[in-house]
Amino acid sequence: MISADIHKDLVFVGGGHAHALALRMLAMQPVEGLRITLISPASHTPYSGMLPGLVAGHYSFEQTHIDLARVCQWADVRFICAEVDAVDPQAQLLSLPGRPSIAYDVLSIDVGSQPELDSVPGARTHSVPVKPVSDLWRRWNILREKLQASAPGTRHRVAMVGGGAGSVELIAAMAQQFSRGDSFADQQVSFALFCGAPNILQGYNGRARRSAQSALNDYGIEVHLNSRVERVESDALLIENGDRHGFDELFWCTGAAAAPWIAESGLATDPRGFLATGNTLQSLDYDNIFGSGDCATQVDQPRPKAGVYAVRQGPILEKNLRNFLFSKSLVEHIPQQRFLSLLSLGAKRATADRGVLSVTGEWVWRAKDQIDREFMSRFEDLPQMKVGVERDSLPQLGTAEPQAPCGGCGAKVGADNLSTVLRELAQEYPQHCRANGADDAVHIPASGGVAIVQSIDTLRQIVADHWLMGRIAANHALSDLYASGARPVSALASISLPFSAPNIQQRDLKLVLAGALREFSSVDCKLLGGHTMQGPELSVGFVVNGAALSPDGGFLAKRGLRHGDHLVMTKPIGTGSLFAGHMQLRGDGRNIQAAIDMMLQSNAPAAALAVKYNVSACTDITGFGLLGHLQEMLEPGQSVRLQLSQLAVLPGACESIKAGIYSTMHEANLKAVAQRVKKEGEDNSGRYELLFDPQTSGGLLIAVTPERSDTLCQELVSAGYVQAAIIGEVQATAHSDAACIVVS
Repeated sequence: MISADIHKDLVFVGGGHAHALALRMLAMQPVEGLRITLISPASHTPYSGMLPGLVAGHYSFEQTHIDLARVCQWADVRFICAEVDAVDPQAQLLSLPGRPSIAYDVLSIDVGSQPELDSVPGARTHSVPVKPVSDLWRRWNILREKLQASAPGTRHRVAMVGGGAGSVELIAAMAQQFSRGDSFADQQVSFALFCGAPNILQGYNGRARRSAQSALNDYGIEVHLNSRVERVESDALLIENGDRHGFDELFWCTGAAAAPWIAESGLATDPRGFLATGNTLQSLDYDNIFGSGDCATQVDQPRPKAGVYAVRQGPILEKNLRNFLFSKSLVEHIPQQRFLSLLSLGAKRATADRGVLSVTGEWVWRAKDQIDREFMSRFEDLPQMKVGVERDSLPQLGTAEPQAPCGGCGAKVGADNLSTVLRELAQEYPQHCRANGADDAVHIPASGGVAIVQSIDTLRQIVADHWLMGRIAANHALSDLYASGARPVSALASISLPFSAPNIQQRDLKLVLAGALREFSSVDCKLLGGHTMQGPELSVGFVVNGAALSPDGGFLAKRGLRHGDHLVMTKPIGTGSLFAGHMQLRGDGRNIQAAIDMMLQSNAPAAALAVKYNVSACTDITGFGLLGHLQEMLEPGQSVRLQLSQLAVLPGACESIKAGIYSTMHEANLKAVAQRVKKEGEDNSGRYELLFDPQTSGGLLIAVTPERSDTLCQELVSAGYVQAAIIGEVQATAHSDAACIVVS
């Protein structure tokens, strides 16, 4: 994130409807000096109104989910993909499992609710709760695939415990999916809804209930009323009246329960454990904590847990957060007593309920569809930010010019620039500057009998999560040691922090170094110190030192390819284009998360295997792209043939590069090797262009004899490099000026 001076942290916990709307509004009129952070366990959050349509097959995943990572990138909001399991309101700290705490000045909570499972023995163990939706969607797809693969005539019984609007919509949607006849026509799937009340849809008028019941009947769904579940076994429901009903899959959609950490943190709650707030949406005991959506209850204006209330809280929440930051009076939110409920009925039909009025039909579904699509369009069709718009400013704010260069290449410059400058300076300082000294990892002669490798790498911020940034930068720096067959020994940090207040800088520095130490400690590398400074944006770098992994004290060489060697690549490529797309709001948060997971995968096990197999040569694939680093391995008279079909790429990378999304270093990488590359045949996959794509914390490129290449790949896969593969072969060429890299 690149912004002006930071003086306060506003942290949103949860990606609920109210938060999504408030974030969008804050982005449209930013507050200078305020940093906003969103913490959510997934990059995509579902819109509850369209979930039944997703299950029924009317919508795609993308149509029904807000891409929080993309929205945050657009809004200049720090996105942290994690869960919160506690808040310390006195210290103003949020606890995140497995990582450092996050500090806040103002906190807003919108984490939704969860089905009440613990009051019925066995429910938590043997059922699939409808929330979190991500798990419901995963389990539903597993069920569909299981039935698709089963033999014709297989009988399967799906049960749903509930009776409210959510369960009625979901079971009708499930039945609709199986009744379409295109995928499961020969499967025998039955559905049953178990409701503890005398009627489904308690609180709805009789006409709406009859319409819903008629739809369930049309699908052949059994509806068991007055059937309160007493206990759940692995394959059966035990009802209070003694009945026993078997099932193959059970979904649980009962009344809402609160996230337990809210009450456990000592915050005031209502009798059911939901965050207790006043009409300004502030916590009753901490005025810098706000709550909205299903996770909170306005104690003076209690309402059912329904998405419509959260949507209408969004604008009030945004206004009150802004007013609180500027010590202005807050406004009260008075929710409506009644609201229009639009209930989908499986097929493209819906029923509308408000008070004593109710109508049903396809036109009602079309109206609901239009409302839902209009809501989602707010987060898909993001407006272009106006340059120079007048902004509110927090007190004691400094100034800094905004910058927006691409960070998909780690902010490196082309290899030719450094090589050219070093060659020129070597003429003036021949004893102290190597003319061919562009390598970023160098062997330092033995001192006291121990030789070491030293390297330095610095990254411009590519993710807004400071802890993740520290981990990625540490991994990226260590990769140079691993490519040399060295084990890390020590590190020094060089960190530039954005202009901000001293307490903000301390928070950020602690997160960055905690992330780095997560990686350093796992490989017994000591962080001995370093240097920090201020600048317009975050950059993180490390000088790292390593000793040889090999018992004989030798290191792996970048050069030394032998005729016939196979080239093995350990990790997929594509980070440059993916992060360039993310910065242009043309990426998908799930693909960005996959890229982050790849960058966090250490090259240490691969390095150990490279040493074990006594490989010919090794390098890591980073800013100069696969071909740029491969070119560094070649010597005169050597040629390499690469097979594009064997090239492992990150999810979404081919689509991104084919859409013309390039990192700023892509062109320099292409020009640096263009004279030495010969392309055979056409490539419609996008893989050829990815050969020049700059990588951050990429994998290793290893040359090994053909007799050992298959076994090395097998061991790499067993070590967690599931896409490790042979991508090419070293060949001899008769002319040193011939194309040395043939791509086919």
